[in-house]
Amino acid sequence: MITTRVYLMRHGEVQNGGEKRYNGHIDIDITEKGVEQMHRLARLLTGKPVSALYCSDLTRTVKGAKIIAANLGTEYRAMPELRERSVGAWEGMTAEEIRERYPEEYRAWQSDLLNYRPPRGECLFDVRNRILPVYNGLVDAHHGQEIAMMLHGGVNRVILAEALSLDLRNLFRIDQAFGALNIIDYYDDGMAVVRLLNG
Repeated sequence: MITTRVYLMRHGEVQNGGEKRYNGHIDIDITEKGVEQMHRLARLLTGKPVSALYCSDLTRTVKGAKIIAANLGTEYRAMPELRERSVGAWEGMTAEEIRERYPEEYRAWQSDLLNYRPPRGECLFDVRNRILPVYNGLVDAHHGQEIAMMLHGGVNRVILAEALSLDLRNLFRIDQAFGALNIIDYYDDGMAVVRLLNG
């Protein structure tokens, strides 16, 4: 049975990674440690027959994609559709800062994590509806091949939840560390098998 394999990766540690800020569409760079994490991923993919490499258009994924592409001797394609969830007016803030500055909105968010949209931002269903058609289209376009994607923690969780048939309510049961590697195989019968999670 023919399979399509996806090496689904998360970008390296970001410059404010220790502060637990919601970066969303903010274009923040990765640290030296983040660069090291990307070189580790490059080594793990050495010798793999990767036919295409995709990333979002944000610096933290593009920098990783460049490192992976150089190691594989291939090109990468940056796509704005693959960006992290936008939290709108809350971007760059910590949960505590959001609670202090937007107390009513924060309570509404905590009471409905799936459907609540931050001011000018996306809810989790919005993210799923933006990401999955693009992602599935790329997987279909590379039927029977191996491809790599350098994406974001929230985006990866949506993709993995879909592969595992998890309800979005269980999204945060999936850990995605900086520099994580996941491997998903897709079979012709529609079955998805997660071979590696947060490696």
